[in-house]
Amino acid sequence: MLADQLAARERVWAGGDGVLLLCEHPPVITLGRSADRANILAPGGVDIVPIERGGDVTYHGPGQLMIYPIVRLSRGVVDFLERVAVAISDAATALGAPGTAWQRDPAGVWADGAKLAACGIHVARGVSVHGFALDVATPREAWARIKPCGLDAPQVSLATLRGMPISVADVAVEVGPRVVTALSARG
Repeated sequence: MLADQLAARERVWAGGDGVLLLCEHPPVITLGRSADRANILAPGGVDIVPIERGGDVTYHGPGQLMIYPIVRLSRGVVDFLERVAVAISDAATALGAPGTAWQRDPAGVWADGAKLAACGIHVARGVSVHGFALDVATPREAWARIKPCGLDAPQVSLATLRGMPISVADVAVEVGPRVVTALSARG
């Protein structure tokens, strides 16, 4: 998926349109530029991959929707992150999990002190890669492998907030159009 992101970034640099990539990864632990390896608690055979995005340690895997907007940032990084986070929060509400909100520090989408979606991006020549990891139904044991984002805050899944299961594909159908609309909006 990283190769797809970098190829899309090349196209945007060349004047092409931005794209939104949505996917679900096999288990992997990624280390952002400011990662502290002490935040890897028990990798248990999961690949550990240094990556150019910002942030610390995170886990990606089954039950998690990855949201990768590869777009030219016209209003700045914070505005970009906020627009995507609000779209995720609005989708969570539409899917039966109200009460989530963007929080700038520590950055992410939160619900009552628990992190629902982490963010980590890299911007080069005004174009973003990487993005948000939305916990749809990540198995609890996956989070025991790391100290997510170096924080002691708990993770929460969309399925838990809803009180019922939901698939990553169903969440993608709700999140994707909202992110595209949020990033296309003027103002």
